[in-house]
Amino acid sequence: MANRIIVASGKGGVGKSTFTAGISKALSERDKKILAIDCDIGLRSLDILLGNSAEIVFDWGDVLLGRCSVKQAIIHGDVDFITAPRNADNAFTGEAFRKMVDSVSEDYDYIFIDSPAGIGHGMQLAAFGADNAVVITTPDNVCVRSCSRAFNELESLGKENIRLIINMFEAKQVCKGRLLNIDECIDETGVQLLGIIPMDRKLSFVSVTGDEIDEYSPSSLAFERIAARLEGEKIRLIYQ
Repeated sequence: MANRIIVASGKGGVGKSTFTAGISKALSERDKKILAIDCDIGLRSLDILLGNSAEIVFDWGDVLLGRCSVKQAIIHGDVDFITAPRNADNAFTGEAFRKMVDSVSEDYDYIFIDSPAGIGHGMQLAAFGADNAVVITTPDNVCVRSCSRAFNELESLGKENIRLIINMFEAKQVCKGRLLNIDECIDETGVQLLGIIPMDRKLSFVSVTGDEIDEYSPSSLAFERIAARLEGEKIRLIYQ
């Protein structure tokens, strides 16, 4: 049975989809079977980050509306993928979404559900398909506060194992007092830390180009460490 994880954030632009793609690829390289599901209706972007936009025929909305089977909607690759529909529909209920995810859970080690930003209906629907959660924040007051709201919402939806990722971390900016430090991010959100991804400007071009990031880049090494921690390995949060 897959470890089903919703990837959520309180605010947009914190790198939620980039994290979903990066951790999916890192776990795939450890020979884990991964399914990534884009749940951002109308604003989907995970297909660009995974490099399979040209292969899309069906989305999970088609599955819920009975237009295709879930197996027909899956794009197979190193990371298997189901894209989000372009438009919402009353048939897109949490129960229907969970039933779809349940039907393929035996086939995977991990299923990552990339939630839309915020704590509205989209995030609540995505949460139905997940057992556990990761919340993403950048180390600034606005994002940390909104991340805390997302954490509280996920707790109210019954998610117990919720972990924190601090993205775009810059030690120099922290030392200058321009960004929050690690302890401040943890204290303000109230979430147990899973990993830290340093600022890597090359990563910001991935969503534009769809190119692979260098395996020795700071972000790639961070994804490898987070993957190891998800697998239960005792490993430092930051490379030293």
